[in-house]
Amino acid sequence: MTLRRLTLLAPLAAISLSACGVNQIPASEENAKAKWADVENQYQRRADLIPNLVATVKGYATHEQSTLEGVVQARAKATSITISGDDLKDPAKMKQFQDAQDQLGQSLGRLLAVQEAYPQLQANQNFLALQSQLEGTENRIAVARSDYNAAVQQYNTMIRTFPDMITAKVIYGAKPITPFTATAPDAQNAPKVSF
Repeated sequence: MTLRRLTLLAPLAAISLSACGVNQIPASEENAKAKWADVENQYQRRADLIPNLVATVKGYATHEQSTLEGVVQARAKATSITISGDDLKDPAKMKQFQDAQDQLGQSLGRLLAVQEAYPQLQANQNFLALQSQLEGTENRIAVARSDYNAAVQQYNTMIRTFPDMITAKVIYGAKPITPFTATAPDAQNAPKVSF
């Protein structure tokens, strides 16, 4: 009789475990980590473009040395801070990373504003190509951040809702992943453009 009960209970146990997210939780967490890798990839692309942009601007804007040095320093700081998959659950490390990336973005904004003071730079094909690449990269970063936040939302929702939350806590000791948030003080305000 006990063998027969076990035979009947085994499929029931398998079905109930499948409903508890045993496989979905790690898959969702890995998806969020993969999306974060996409964000880092786009930041790396931006960091790789910056030396070319700086070199092009240097040829024209020798008087803007402090702006150029600021970009180089911000790039060095931004590339020195890395986030691993485990760090995604540490809000302090995520803030440190985001602050460094925001500082780099602000430095790039000042560098791109230099073009207004140098009409010959505006017409330089190398500068225009690099500027276009940088703008494309910024758009890719925005898309990658959005995709990451969607994956984080899906994972965080899963580990906080019943019945998956039981499996998440008991089996995996799951913690919420930190979403990407704007940390620049004026990020919510539209930029002011004046000519």
